Amino acid sequence: MASRPFNLMLLALGAMSVQQTFATIGRGLPPVIAPAVVADLGIDPALLGVYVALAAVGSLVFQLGCGSFILRHGALRVSQVALALVAGGLAVSASGPLLLWALAAVIGGGGSAMSTPASSHLLARYTEPRLMPLVFALKQTSVPLALLLAGLVGPFLTGLLGWRGAMLVTAAACFLFVLMLEPGRREFDSDRQPGYPVKFGDLATTLVAVTRAGPLRKLSFACFAFNGLQTVFTSYYVITLTQLGYSLEAAGAMYSLAMVVAVPGRIFWGWLASGHVAPRVLMAGLALGMAAGAAALGMIAADWPVWLTAMVAVALSATVMSWHGVVLSECVRLAPPGMPGAATGGVLSFGQVGGLLLPLVYALMLGLTGHSGIGFLVCGLPGLVVGVMLLRK
Repeated sequence: MASRPFNLMLLALGAMSVQQTFATIGRGLPPVIAPAVVADLGIDPALLGVYVALAAVGSLVFQLGCGSFILRHGALRVSQVALALVAGGLAVSASGPLLLWALAAVIGGGGSAMSTPASSHLLARYTEPRLMPLVFALKQTSVPLALLLAGLVGPFLTGLLGWRGAMLVTAAACFLFVLMLEPGRREFDSDRQPGYPVKFGDLATTLVAVTRAGPLRKLSFACFAFNGLQTVFTSYYVITLTQLGYSLEAAGAMYSLAMVVAVPGRIFWGWLASGHVAPRVLMAGLALGMAAGAAALGMIAADWPVWLTAMVAVALSATVMSWHGVVLSECVRLAPPGMPGAATGGVLSFGQVGGLLLPLVYALMLGLTGHSGIGFLVCGLPGLVVGVMLLRK
């Protein structure tokens, strides 16, 4: 018969996995249905990079500042607030005007970003240290599964209800799960500290904590490269294929295929890091692999066979969409005592900087050259640097 701590770990894992699923769908839906939005509003596709960058700005600020909120209010409450913000961002986006899209990007991006530090804090309480890479990888499989759902359901709902209807239905689903999480607060927020001070200076404190220590500093730069390239891939892959002549449905299906690979990929890398391969070496291999995948994606052309285009996306997804469990478990392992959520937020904030800058770099390359592949090549270079850095002792 399973022990109570193990049952609580499973319950926490399930709740945080579903929470991460909704948060990811909420953030990933707009780029997936972007072709329909672009056609309806008559805007330049390059503006998608601005939307993604604004979402990254919101993510950066919210992740840096959420550590003290987690300690004060509890990880589950912060998870609920995160999903409510994601729902609000989607609802605002459905109104249409570009100015409100900018506001929605910040709100939704910030809400989505808080979900990971909150879930890391909660799972760290109930998971044995040796199992953390695997458990965190299992939780993070919800991200590619969510992106898979976004790639399949997003175009379907857009065809059925229009892009505004797709946004509103997803917002309602996010808010429904906010209510479903409420019964778990008594147990999962039992460690909250109601009197814990929340100060604006906490943002700087978190930054200092993750940049002062060498291992956390390297982890932060790796997160910058990994999340930046991942954001470029998830934001521009579908629209790149439509520009090459694929229909939205076909591009969405190929995108979903790539996300499927990330699920076993995350579990496999998490298993390897749980005592089989040193996490530093494993992260170096992932970094070099994603740099190579980005270079291959940069060479895709309209005359390529469908199977080859799909295989490139699958190969890139196995690295750039699959690093999270290893990195997040290392965040918790290297965190100062009692601060797994804050340390995770600090490291991931550098990932958000990557998610802010690299899509802008891609948009700049696209605007200057008119060629979608150059941006993928350039945005893969930080991964190459990280791979070499991590291999050096």
